[in-house]
Amino acid sequence: MADTSLQRDHVIDIRQVSTRFGKHVVHTDLSLTVDRSEIFALIGGSGSGKSTLLRELVLLQQPDSGSIRVLGEELTTMTDDAAAAWRQRLGVTFQHGGLFDALTVSENVGLPLREHTRLDKQLIDELAMAKLVMTGLSPDVGSQRPSELSGGMMKRVALARALVLDPELLFLDEPTAGLDPASADAIDELVLRMRDLFGITIFIVSHDLDLLWQVADRVAVLADGKVQGVGSMTELSQMAVPSIRQFFDGTRARAAQTQPHSRGAAPKAAMNGSASSKPK
Repeated sequence: MADTSLQRDHVIDIRQVSTRFGKHVVHTDLSLTVDRSEIFALIGGSGSGKSTLLRELVLLQQPDSGSIRVLGEELTTMTDDAAAAWRQRLGVTFQHGGLFDALTVSENVGLPLREHTRLDKQLIDELAMAKLVMTGLSPDVGSQRPSELSGGMMKRVALARALVLDPELLFLDEPTAGLDPASADAIDELVLRMRDLFGITIFIVSHDLDLLWQVADRVAVLADGKVQGVGSMTELSQMAVPSIRQFFDGTRARAAQTQPHSRGAAPKAAMNGSASSKPK
């Protein structure tokens, strides 16, 4: 029988990856795939290896064995020169934003363009402003410093920077962590909008069950060094595996499942240019 996985348009294809730090085993023969234009999420308990896998997917570290193909390129054998070009096809946001306080918001967003293109300053500023507006921020935010922004605004600035090179694949590390409900809903809507407008593939690491129910096409649960289950949140909620059940049992988990669209004010209300909501 033919391997149907080879017939699909996999943007990410991880096969039998093992990772260890000394005697500590993080991944053991871990395998999963992500399809083009999919919103794919990774969840797992503390120490399950989520962050390690994310670092491997963006070439910040290498596994001990196995294969990781991203955008058709094998990462475990990639040269430094190839990696520099490959990274321009990605967008990455970090949990705490990763913005530079010494730069204005516009300068932060335009930084990848200054690093990787020969565009003139005016065009870079215009493109940075366009990405800010795309993420729901008003143009005057561009002249502010990151320290002047609310948590929700900082998340959107980080997303604008991740999008400025028009990536094919977007990695989001805890995109709603620390946000109030209205701001988190705004990020949910923005993630869906980016995929629907541009067909971009989005890989999310998150503990936010509301986000997973609202935006994820498929979710993988990581535990004991391996993927314990993959499917929609509805499919996962029906699985009896203990490491999966922990995300669906309990008061908070049941509330996210039964009321997936009611964690805060309507997303559109939080997407206006003022973006005044402050983080908790």
